[in-house]
Amino acid sequence: MQHLTLRQRARAATAAELDAIPWLSVLSPAQREQAVAGLQVAEAEVGERVCRIGKPANFWFGVVDGLLKMSNDDAAAQAITFTGVPPGGWFGEGTLLKREVYRYNIQALRKSVVAGLPIETFHDLLEHSIGFNRFVLNQLNERLGQFIAAREIDRISDPDMRVARNLAALFHPLLYPGVGSLLRITQQELAKLVGLSRQRVNEALGHLQERALISVEYGGVRVLDLQRLRRFPQD
Repeated sequence: MQHLTLRQRARAATAAELDAIPWLSVLSPAQREQAVAGLQVAEAEVGERVCRIGKPANFWFGVVDGLLKMSNDDAAAQAITFTGVPPGGWFGEGTLLKREVYRYNIQALRKSVVAGLPIETFHDLLEHSIGFNRFVLNQLNERLGQFIAAREIDRISDPDMRVARNLAALFHPLLYPGVGSLLRITQQELAKLVGLSRQRVNEALGHLQERALISVEYGGVRVLDLQRLRRFPQD
């Protein structure tokens, strides 16, 4: 049996899935109707790629549920994970604005529900919705700050600090409003994002929990003090 692609498995979004899309609330009723008509969702399996380097950007993508990672080419001399994308996160607007091909891979770390807005609908909303413009502008601004911080994290050799800063980035309230205070992630998934072994990530999580910065719960990590987590190890 031939395996269907993500695009071939796409369907209309349910009411609950639409409620999880943050930018729909800034649209007028007519614009929301237009966006909903174009939106498609699909379930990405573990390891499946949502975006691939060199492929044209035809959709603006967002995570309704699950966890994705953004990385460089697998064939590169050094594998680099740029960021994780948890629930509520939308990405690729810069590529769509320039109508370019993807310069990164986006891959599912766990089974994930991914939404896509067609590029022409994306550009039409930019042309006619001030609220949508502001949302996209805020996305670009916040992500720029996140990538600058990511460059600094790459230079951190202390494992506890690496885990703390990476966790804090995944709890960004503007970029990832669907996360809330509990991020559903396993230690193995976090290890892939941070670039450390699962055992070392486990140790770091224990140290952060001892400092009352996080709480390791079944199936995820709960942030207890986001500001202190961002400043770790300073209090």
